[in-house]
Amino acid sequence: MADAEQAVIVPVDHRQMDYPTFLKLHRGQLANSGVPEVYWPSVQKKIRDEVYDAGHYFGMMQVEEDEEEGDDEGGGDRNNPTPGDHRWCVVVTSEEGVDSSDSSSIFLVDHAWTFQYGYARLQLQQVPGLLGRMAALMDICEDLSEEEKTERVLDEMWRFTWQYKLNFQGATADDKIAFWYVNDEFGSRIQHCDEPTCRMVPFYYVPTKTSYTLMWLLQDLDCGDEVTRDFADGLSDDTERKCRLLAWIPQDFTHISPNQGISVDDQFYWTRLKGCRETLPFPDATGNPLTNREGPYKVYTDIQVIRDNLTDSRFQLVEEESQADIVWTRSHLRDFKTFSVDRPDVYINQFPCEGILTVKDCLAYIGQRAVTCQDPEALENGPKWLPTTFNLAWALPQFVSSFQQREERLLHRQGGIPWALPQFVSCFQRREERGLDNHWILKPWNLARGLDTQVTNKLHHIIRLSETSPKVACKYLEDPVLYYREDVGQVKMDIRYIVMLQSVKPLRLFAYKVFWLRFANKPFSLDHLDEYEKHFTVMNYTEGGTKLHQVHYDDFIPIFEKQYPDFPWKDVELSIFSAFRELFESAVSREAPYGIGHYPMARSLYAIDLMLKWDKNEQGEKIMQPVLLEVNFCPDCDRACKYHPNFFNDIFSALFLDDFTDRPVVVIS
Repeated sequence: MADAEQAVIVPVDHRQMDYPTFLKLHRGQLANSGVPEVYWPSVQKKIRDEVYDAGHYFGMMQVEEDEEEGDDEGGGDRNNPTPGDHRWCVVVTSEEGVDSSDSSSIFLVDHAWTFQYGYARLQLQQVPGLLGRMAALMDICEDLSEEEKTERVLDEMWRFTWQYKLNFQGATADDKIAFWYVNDEFGSRIQHCDEPTCRMVPFYYVPTKTSYTLMWLLQDLDCGDEVTRDFADGLSDDTERKCRLLAWIPQDFTHISPNQGISVDDQFYWTRLKGCRETLPFPDATGNPLTNREGPYKVYTDIQVIRDNLTDSRFQLVEEESQADIVWTRSHLRDFKTFSVDRPDVYINQFPCEGILTVKDCLAYIGQRAVTCQDPEALENGPKWLPTTFNLAWALPQFVSSFQQREERLLHRQGGIPWALPQFVSCFQRREERGLDNHWILKPWNLARGLDTQVTNKLHHIIRLSETSPKVACKYLEDPVLYYREDVGQVKMDIRYIVMLQSVKPLRLFAYKVFWLRFANKPFSLDHLDEYEKHFTVMNYTEGGTKLHQVHYDDFIPIFEKQYPDFPWKDVELSIFSAFRELFESAVSREAPYGIGHYPMARSLYAIDLMLKWDKNEQGEKIMQPVLLEVNFCPDCDRACKYHPNFFNDIFSALFLDDFTDRPVVVIS
């Protein structure tokens, strides 16, 4: 959904806003949502005058459900998203019917509840009357405690919620998190039909920053006709529709092989290269790496923490990029070809096509490449050091511009990207049949800090959550190695290592021996999956004074070995480094764009976040298995420099001078 153009002046009283100004603010939103232009003046008038006139034409009815018609568990013909024993519907009550060509035949539907995912539980607990209203709207009629009722609403709400995003100039990653909303009782009673009689879309009114749902008819209706909508609006492919509708209409996908067709073909990598507007280095680029020279290397960087901490006399900071022997920037270099021709003797802090590691869906594909023989019927995919992962991105997202739709469809259908939601559903249902753990974590492809990331063990949650942005579903670690905090108890932890890639041909990979730890703030258990401080460890970006528990690595090791005396840290670390080596061996096993590209003047620094989980080796012995979570380009190193002022001296010395003397750097490959 589009927000206002910055140049538009909005009257203090929106009721004084004229129609041309209304259009300047909302034209793109109305057009992209497919609202017929004949209705646009009525949209402004009804919002301005607060006209909610749907009740003059429509009414809600409750119909007894015949047991023979099937139920949610049996997967019958029932299209009713409402739990309980009754089917709700909305019908035309006006004796004259409703004329769809009438310019006023567009109706405002109020939103009973608007929330962002992580705040739903808190709002139900704190907003007076909200829990009771939602329970009644969702037909949760049992005599339940407040806690039980909250859990039921949090479970059932995904059959009632819809979502929108605000898109405006200068929006940050935090601004792009979806808003979920529940229509009022009238809007929530409108049922699904594959041949709907109306459309409903969210609408954000800029002057008052208020969201509504707009409803209009697709055909004339007579008195007594039912009003229906398509819950899979915008999707025409039969499999896509069945997947989207799983939240309401059960389907059996177990006939699909979970790992059949989830790998990418070569066209994907070329399409990705084109989409990123990245060029490859000149084929004959040789450069002059690691030469002995008199005088310091001149370094240009736009990263302040490097400017403040790179003090080794063998490197000299310069103010102009044109003066530099080494360019170290937080921006991605797109045109390697021109750079390799124009500046053949200048180092750059990135490799061609390294995005195959730093984007989450690509990381999964690279990991799966490390498995030589993948059983299509297996319930896991990829190596043990990477969680089982499926790409859930929809082929045609809702409520984006037609240009974006074409681009997304091109990427998915012509670019060789395997849309793996059907395979994921099959895997989920097969695991459910076998009584296996089914907790999953949904992550957006290209966001960090836990943004728009959710944990759930409910299939209908996953289906709905996958609508908000391109996401991957990764198997959640249900049995992680925990850390005992005296103030809290057993909590989740993750570990961040800094790795340095010096060369692709041959592979030269180093790790910084100092590592960083992050901890959850609440004891771990597989409940309250929406509770951030129980299931996530990234606390330094959260609002509201969330406590950040810090333990230095050299304090952590003896504590860890005391808590787990049978697992010396040196052995655990060796297994971690082994996983790093296998990941990068897989990433460089093919030329760019299928893998990280060779470029002799490239050096790079990555942060790898990982967790440890309990597993068994081939002898049946209990082991700690490292599981890699993500790889980050140009990571935040403020904390590293705060506690280790020589951090960038060590990094630059190892990468550019092959100097490891008295430095906490280890060669992995």
